[in-house]
Parts: sequence; C-alpha cells; structure tokens
Amino acid sequence: MILPILALVAGIAVLVWSADKFVDGAVGVAEFCGMSTLLIGMVVVGFGTSAPEMVVSALSALQGNPELALGNAYGSNIANIALILGVTALITPLVVKRSVLKKDLPILIGVMALAIILVADGSVTRMNGIAFLAVFFAVMGYNIVSEMRGSKTLNADASASAADDTDNGSSKSLGKSIFWLLLGLVLLVVSSKMLVWGAVEIARSLGMSDLLIGLTIVAIGTSLPELASSIAAARKGEDDLAVGNIIGSNLFNTLMVVGIAATLDPMEAVERDMVTRDLPLMAVLTLSLLVLGFRRKGDGRINRIAGGVLLAIYVGYLGLLIAQASGAI
Repeated sequence: MILPILALVAGIAVLVWSADKFVDGAVGVAEFCGMSTLLIGMVVVGFGTSAPEMVVSALSALQGNPELALGNAYGSNIANIALILGVTALITPLVVKRSVLKKDLPILIGVMALAIILVADGSVTRMNGIAFLAVFFAVMGYNIVSEMRGSKTLNADASASAADDTDNGSSKSLGKSIFWLLLGLVLLVVSSKMLVWGAVEIARSLGMSDLLIGLTIVAIGTSLPELASSIAAARKGEDDLAVGNIIGSNLFNTLMVVGIAATLDPMEAVERDMVTRDLPLMAVLTLSLLVLGFRRKGDGRINRIAGGVLLAIYVGYLGLLIAQASGAI
C-alpha cells in the first residue's frame, strides 16, 4: 500500500509542476515563432496531450480490439469538454475569441458531424479510417496556412527585432522554451501514468471493482494531461492555449486516433450504446461550446455557471455508465 500512495502523491506533484513548465514552454515557442497561442494549443499542446490515446488506440487495434480505441477516443472527447473545460471554467472563466467561434468551433462541429455520419451504420471501415486521416491533415494544413497568412504582416514587421533578439541571446530563450515544452510533455504523461497506477492499486485494495475503477479513475486519469495543462494555461491568462488544447485534442481523437485504429483493424460492428449514447452526447457537448461562448459582439466567454453545468453533465454521464454497467438501468 505504501508504494501506491507514494506513486499517487508523487504523480500529483509532478503533474502540477510539469503542466506549469509545459505551458511556459508552449507560450515561449509561440512568441518566438510568431504563432498564436491558439494554434500552438491546437497543434502542439492538443496533440501532445492526446499522444497516450493514440498509442493506446493503435495497440488496441493491432491486438484485435479496435472498439476499445473508439471508446477511448470518444470518451476522451466527452471528458475534454464536460470535465476539463468545466473544471477549468469553474476555477478561471475562459475567454473564447470571436475567431474561434467563427472558424475553429464550426470546423470541430463539422468533424463531429462527419464522425456521426460514418459511424451511424454501426461500423467503421478501412475507407472510413482513411477518410478520417485525410480530413485530419486537410484541417491541420488549413489552420496552419490560415495562421501564417494572418500573421504575415506582423512577422514581417517583427523580423528585424527578432534578428536583434537572436543576437542578444533569444536563441537560448527559444532553446529553453523547447526544452521545457518537451520535458513538460514527457513528465505530464509519465506522472499521469504514476497517478493512475497508484489510484487503481489503492482502489483495488479497498475492494472497488475493476469496472468502477475503469469508469472513474482510469477514465479521468487518461484526461489528466489535458486537465493539468488547461488549468495551468487559464491561471496564467493564456485562455487561447486552454481552448486550443481542447479543440486540437478533440480533432486529434476524432480523426487521427479513430482513423489509425480503423485503418489497422476495421470495426464491422460498433456497440449500439456508442451510437445511441456516446456519439450524440459528444455532438451536443461540442455544439454547447458554440452556444455557451456566443456573444453578439466581441469575444465569447465560458463563465463559472457554464463550467458548473458542463461538470454536472459529466458527473451525470458517469452515473449513467455505472448504473447501466451494474444493471440498474
């Protein structure tokens, strides 16, 4: 029991510290490269914190269990919005820029609609997987090109000062930012694994069932990198990084994670609950971001009340899963 407790405590401590350094590194790289923190959040932070889901899903597909990959991806999407944004907004209300409401969220909604259309018949074929991967690279390419075009003038004006900064040692600053970005990402993943292992071992020693552990501790544990980095970003006033993290992670899960799994091992029969329960909830939560953040003028805002509603939805969803698994419903 002592080792799991130590792993739990150390995991939490390292998770909090590494999330702080990870965000600092991401912001530093974004500033040096002239890229917005939103794009860094979508591309670097969103993908990096979703790397565990990609590895788990690929291994699951190779081992002949691609349905686990599908549940992993869609379950993570639900947790990202309802749990992570909910908790983050409760701690620090989030500003959602108008450009996100007009461009990035509609793209995410379109991707969710595509997922529902392709999975609604109860199967995910290899062609579906290839289509998901193609859309993923198209969306990422579009976002990167749009960002570069939008900041072209700013970059041109800043090129001289960037050169001066390099002479004054900012290349060292960039190297330091990249170092903390990579180290923070690695420690985020490792500390999450430590925390989950310790929590699972403690829960088992207390007599909790594997099912309940999987639905609660493990489900939340796999979302800890996103949760830690989003809270750290919001507390530093980097709302774009927190929001971009969720958008990028959900795009990555829906297109890349499911696409890889389906390409490796097509899913001929998807569980009905996935189609009738999890996919609709994922779609509703995605649409809710647009509704909650909408303002007639100016930037949107996800306040503490909205955060509380999102968190309550996630708690209710977990309750439903547990009730169905136990046969109560």
